[in-house]
Amino acid sequence: MSNERLRGAILQARLSIDQVAEHTGVDPKTVTRWLGGRVPHPRHRFAVAAMLAQDEEYLWPSANRSDLNSDAATAELVAAFPFRADVDAAYWWTMITRARQQVDLLGYTLYFLPQQHPKLISVLLDKCASGCKIRLVLADPESEFVRLRELEEQDPITLSARIETSLRAFRPLVHACSGAELRYQNAPLYSSVFRFDDEMLVTPHLYATPGNRAPLLHLRRLGPNGLFSRFASHFEAIWATTTDAANSDKPQPVSLGS
Repeated sequence: MSNERLRGAILQARLSIDQVAEHTGVDPKTVTRWLGGRVPHPRHRFAVAAMLAQDEEYLWPSANRSDLNSDAATAELVAAFPFRADVDAAYWWTMITRARQQVDLLGYTLYFLPQQHPKLISVLLDKCASGCKIRLVLADPESEFVRLRELEEQDPITLSARIETSLRAFRPLVHACSGAELRYQNAPLYSSVFRFDDEMLVTPHLYATPGNRAPLLHLRRLGPNGLFSRFASHFEAIWATTTDAANSDKPQPVSLGS
C-alpha cells in the first residue's frame, strides 16, 4: 500500500524525491520505494520526519519500534505531578507561547485552557497565521462515552456543558485560519494530550476523577521511540477516527436527562 501521508508531506514541503534522497543519503529509487509503502530504517525515518517537520509516527504509523532503548525513553520524562491542578498557569502558558510548528490538543472538553488563558485564541490565531499547524479534538457531546463519564464524575457542570463552552471559544479560530482544525472524537476517555512542538503535557485519566485531579506528565522528545512518541501515536490514532466539529451547529446537550 502506498504511503500517501509521506507523499503529501513531501509535496507540502515543496521538495523533490531527489532532494529527500540527498538529505537522507540514499538513492532516489529508495525514496520511491518508501512512497510505495516500504518502511525505512529508523535513522532514515527520523531524518525524513525532521526534514518534513512531521511526526515519524504520523508518516509511518505501522513501523516496528522494538528498537526502543528504555533508558533513553524514560529520560524524556521531564516532570510528573500528582494533580493537574498543581501545575501553575504560567507553566502551561510557556508551552503554548513557545510552540512554532505544531499544537495538538486532545481531550474531552479542553474547557480549562481558554478559561485559564483569556488570550489563548488570539495567540493561536497569530501562530496559525505564521504557519503553525493546530489540531483540536473534543469529545462528541452526544457520545455514549460522554454520557457514561458524566455519570462517573457527577460534576454539576457537565461534560456536555463544558464541551459547548469550548466549541464557542475555538470555532472563531478554525473559521479564521485554514491551518487550524477542530474535530470530535467518539472514544473512551484514555489520556488527554497537549502537544507543543517537541514538548508535551499528558493527563492519564482515572476512574470517576475529573481531569484537574488526575496526574500530569511533562514529556520532551529526545528521539523517535520514547514515551513522547507513544503518546504522539495515541493522538494520531484518535485523530484518524475523528469527525468535523467546527461546522457542527446541531444543538448540544448541556445536562443529563432523567
